Amino acid sequence: MKLKTILLGSAFAAGALTFSLSAEAAGRLNVVCSADNAWCELMEAEFEKKYDIDVSMVRKSSGEAYAQVRAEARNPKLDIWWAGTGDPHLQAAAEGLTTEYKSPLLDNLQDWAKRQAENANFRTVGVYAGALGIGYNTDLLKSKGLPAPKCWKDLANPAYKGEIQVANPNSSGTSYTALATLVQLFGEEEAFKFLKDMHRNVNQYTKSGSAPIKAAAIGETTIAITFMHDMVTQKEQGAPIEIVSPCEGTGYEVGSMSIIKGARNLENAKIWYEFALSAEAQSMAEKAGSYQVPSNKDATVPENAPRLTDIKLIDYDFAKYGSEKTRRHLLSRWDEEVKTAPQ
Repeated sequence: MKLKTILLGSAFAAGALTFSLSAEAAGRLNVVCSADNAWCELMEAEFEKKYDIDVSMVRKSSGEAYAQVRAEARNPKLDIWWAGTGDPHLQAAAEGLTTEYKSPLLDNLQDWAKRQAENANFRTVGVYAGALGIGYNTDLLKSKGLPAPKCWKDLANPAYKGEIQVANPNSSGTSYTALATLVQLFGEEEAFKFLKDMHRNVNQYTKSGSAPIKAAAIGETTIAITFMHDMVTQKEQGAPIEIVSPCEGTGYEVGSMSIIKGARNLENAKIWYEFALSAEAQSMAEKAGSYQVPSNKDATVPENAPRLTDIKLIDYDFAKYGSEKTRRHLLSRWDEEVKTAPQ
């Protein structure tokens, strides 16, 4: 079997660093993808086109992907986990479920992407970023005579009973980010009081974080809580969606990537890792209708991507809220106090 040498260049302050990775020409790679289906499929197709590696990919939400990685710890079937909110990636890193790897492209990444890697002792890395928001169907809002939400606290208004959709934070990294954001904004007690009040207005807790805005786009719900870039996707497709950056401020995700500890196709996982961090690969996101901010400084930022600099962001504590202790505590409390609360 011939060996393939992949040359990747990265511009550094002191000059250009060139390195190589070797992999079997007819290798395999098992990927769990926590981005939207279209982006997962595009990454798979472009990677297989560029490298002679057969990719077997499954799409799962961040929470589901983390659960699989944890369940298979003694006998990993996955090689790499690409995309999805960073908190479960950090938890997987803290539990030793992922492998330390320092990419030669690290210095080409945005500071928030490098901090993600440092927080995890390089067991994960940031691949994109996106801010949370409130999206609503303007046609439905008008026809029902409802006020337009401007702030998080507005969502507890009884006028919105049965009008809000949000994901379950146990399965959705998006929704866990929202939960952690509200706790950081208001303090834990006030946040859970708000969540119980808003619960009366929720018509469904979905499995996937992007599902609520897709439902709003086709008129199945009026209001959705999800990432703003997912709202842009629906708006670009012609849906009557208005995007709101909550007045109190909002949290954000650092979508991440991790190599699974004990990966059977480790060298091929590293090739995917470098491909996914490259400006070339990250610049393709818009083709799949994805509008996150890429982590590679040289990647093309989609014109309609929400600019983090224009949004009132909280100082999100990724280390604390990505920790196993904090995550388990908040999810347990949500299950006990919010999910089962009367509507």
